[in-house]
This record gives sequence, C-alpha cells and structure tokens, in this order.
Amino acid sequence: MAVELEAAGGQCRLRPFSCELGLLSRPDGSATFLQGDTSVLAGLYGPAEAKISKELPDRAALEVLLRPKVGLPGVLERSREQLLRQTCEAVILGVLHPRTAISLVLQVLSDAGSLLSCCLNAACMALLDAGLPLAALFCGVTCALQPDGTILLDPTARQEQEARAILTFAIASSERKVLMATTKGSCSVEEMQQCLAAAQRAADTIFQFYRDSVRRRYSKS
Repeated sequence: MAVELEAAGGQCRLRPFSCELGLLSRPDGSATFLQGDTSVLAGLYGPAEAKISKELPDRAALEVLLRPKVGLPGVLERSREQLLRQTCEAVILGVLHPRTAISLVLQVLSDAGSLLSCCLNAACMALLDAGLPLAALFCGVTCALQPDGTILLDPTARQEQEARAILTFAIASSERKVLMATTKGSCSVEEMQQCLAAAQRAADTIFQFYRDSVRRRYSKS
C-alpha cells in the first residue's frame, strides 16, 4: 500500500505498509509493522500482577523496552522509550486496571529510516491485538525537511541524512490531536506547522490501514 499526498512544499509519498497481528504466542498481543524496509516487532504483556515496588494505586504501570537490531540499548533507545511510553500512557485507560503492570517490548528488525514512527505504529497495533481499553488510536508520522524546504513524509535513512530537520509526530485518531512531537535539526515555526499538517493528513491514511488490518485479522476465512 503506497500513498501519495499533496503537501506544502511538494509531493509527499508514504512508503508501502505491511502489518501482521498475533505472530507471537507468549505475549498477550503482538504485531509486526513494516514501512518500506523499516520493520519493528512489538509484543505486549499484561495487564498482569505488578511488583510492589512498581505498582501504582490508581492506574496500571506501563513499561516500554526498545531493543536495537544489534547490540545493547543506548541513550537513543532510552530516549525513544520515554517518548513511546508517554504516547501510550496518553491513550491507555490504565485506571481500569490499577495495581497492575503492562510491558511493551519492541524489537527493531531493520532500520531504513523513520524508525520512531514505525515503532509507534507497531506499538498501537500490539495494543489493539491485546484488546486493551484505549481512549483513542495513535499513529506515528515522520517528516524530513529538505534544505530547499521540501517536505518528505516517511523518509528513508538516506533522506534523513540529507535533511535539514527531521520531525516525528504521534497523532491521535480523535480529532487528529498531537500526542507527542520530537524534532532534530532546525526549522521555523511555519515549517513545523506545514509538517504537522502533512502528518495529520497522512494519519488518516494510516488509521484506515489499521482498520483494514484488523478487519483481515478477524474476518472469517
């Protein structure tokens, strides 16, 4: 599934999507999400009994682990874990499961650009597969701002290296609200608003892909 969108500054194109739910048997929910040649496998465990030191009296405690393709997690993975956890906590109705623990583990299978947005999409699909109560869905969209001001959606690793700025947004399905935004590089306020508008338009396409994926998962063969 490849999609082209009109955006300020030129043509924007999303790479082909692919998603498979319920690949793993041990987690309560799992999903693999592919954006072009970038792929992430997500497994969700819980809600389960939490350790006394980690349990919260009024809601579920969420833990997010991001494992790189090779080696041990570093500073970059820890930073992305925090962004992923903040996004998930914004939509998970944790108050329905107080004093429990929810663990989300993401394994990078390949990184060919837009990794954080792929992690966000894999996380949302794993939450859906686990059947956790959510206030809304969310998706991740990465924008690369080229030196000439052109906006590229879902950039490859090479396009990210050539970009003047890289912006990643987590967009909620309800009213296309922004749950999280992170930037690398320099851009003006106007350019950021243009990237956000392009990301919100792309989010509608991704949410439709979510619905189609879940429909295929649960449709009778």
